[in-house]
Amino acid sequence: MTDSVPAAVPPRKRFLVLLVALSATGPVALNIFVPAIPQLTSRFNTDAATVQLTLSLFLLSLASGQLLLGPLSDRFGRRPVVLGGIALACIASFAAMAAPSIEWLIAARVAQALGAGTGIVISRAIVRDLYDRDRAAAMLGLVTSAMVIAPMVAPMIGGLLDTVFGWESIFLAVSIVTLIVLIWSTAALPETNPLRMSGADSSAVSWREWRALLTNRRFYRYALTSTFGTAPYYVLIGGAPHVVVNIIGATSAEYGVWFTLSSLGYMIGNFIASRLSTRYGVHTMIKAGIGLGLIATTAAVVLLATVGTEIWIFFVPQLFVSVGNGLLLPNSIAAAISVRPQAAGAASGITGFLQMSTGAAIAQGISYILVHDGGPLSVPLMMIGVLLVALVFYYGLRDKSDGR
Repeated sequence: MTDSVPAAVPPRKRFLVLLVALSATGPVALNIFVPAIPQLTSRFNTDAATVQLTLSLFLLSLASGQLLLGPLSDRFGRRPVVLGGIALACIASFAAMAAPSIEWLIAARVAQALGAGTGIVISRAIVRDLYDRDRAAAMLGLVTSAMVIAPMVAPMIGGLLDTVFGWESIFLAVSIVTLIVLIWSTAALPETNPLRMSGADSSAVSWREWRALLTNRRFYRYALTSTFGTAPYYVLIGGAPHVVVNIIGATSAEYGVWFTLSSLGYMIGNFIASRLSTRYGVHTMIKAGIGLGLIATTAAVVLLATVGTEIWIFFVPQLFVSVGNGLLLPNSIAAAISVRPQAAGAASGITGFLQMSTGAAIAQGISYILVHDGGPLSVPLMMIGVLLVALVFYYGLRDKSDGR
C-alpha cells in the first residue's frame, strides 16, 4: 500500500464542479435517451419489449457495474478508473449513434452504462479521500445534486434533439459531453487515493480491506439506512404515474409539472446538508431526514383518507419527503464510505448498487400493487414502510463504537 499523499487538489469550486460533472454522466446518459425510445420500434423493426432493454439493461449495468468499479479504484487509484470509464462511455456513445441494429444499440447502451457509472461511484470516494466524515457529507450534498438536476433537464434536451435532428443526435450530444468531461478530468483530476494498493502483496491487502468492510456491522448500518431511507423516491416514480394519470385523471404534462416538487425538495435538502452537516454531524442529519419523511408521509395518509385523492395532496407532502431524502442521502453515504477509508471505493460501489437494485424492486412492487387495485393510499403507506425499515437498520445495527 502506498504512503503517498493526494496530489495538489484544484481550487475547491472548480474541483466540485468537475465532480458534479462526473456524477452527472450516468444520469444524463440514462434520461436523455428516454424520449426517443417509442420511435425505435419502427426504426429497427422490432417490438417494444426489445427496445425497452435499452433502458432496463442500462439500469442493471449502471447498478451492478459499481460493484466492480469501486474496488478497482481502491486497488489501482481513482484517476485511472475514472479516465478509463469515461473513455468507455464516450466510445460507447459513438457506437450507439452508429448502431445498425437493435442488438448493437443494446450492447452499446450496456457499455455506456458501465463507463458512465464510474462518475457516480468514484466521485463519492474522491470526496471521502479529501475530507473527514462530516465534511464529506457536506460536500456530497453538493455533488449528489447532479443526480436530481440531470433527470429534470436531460429528457427535455433529448426530446428536442430527437424532434429536430433524430435519435442519433442524442448519442452525438452524449459523446461530445463525455469527451469534454474526459479531457477536463485528464487535465484537472489528481489521484486522491493515497492508500491505493501496490506491490507483490497488493491482492492480499485488497482482499483483507474488502473483507473487513463486508464483515463490518457499521457499514451495513449506514448502507442499508441509505438504501431504504431514500426508497420513497422509487415508490414515487413507480406509483405516481398510475395514480396521477389513471386515477386522478390528470395529464402527463401535469404530472411532469407536479413532479418537479420532488426534485426541488431534494435540492433544498442537499443545500441544507451542505451547510449543516459539518456543524451537527451525520447522525443528527440522518435522523432528521427519516423523521421529516415519516411526518410528511403520515400527513399524506391522513389527507388522502379525509380530504380525498387530490393531486396537490399527493405531491405537496412529497416535497418534504424529498427534503428529508436530501438530508439523509449525503450523510448516510458519507458515513458508509468512512467506516473503512481504505476501501472507500468498494463501500461507495456496494452502497450505490444496493440503492439502485432495491429501488428498482420497490418501484416494480408499488406498480404491481396499484395495477391490482391497491388504491392511492398504497403509495404513502409503502413510503412509511420503507422509512420504518430504514429506522430499524439505523438503530438495530448500532454498536458500541458508534452507538448514536
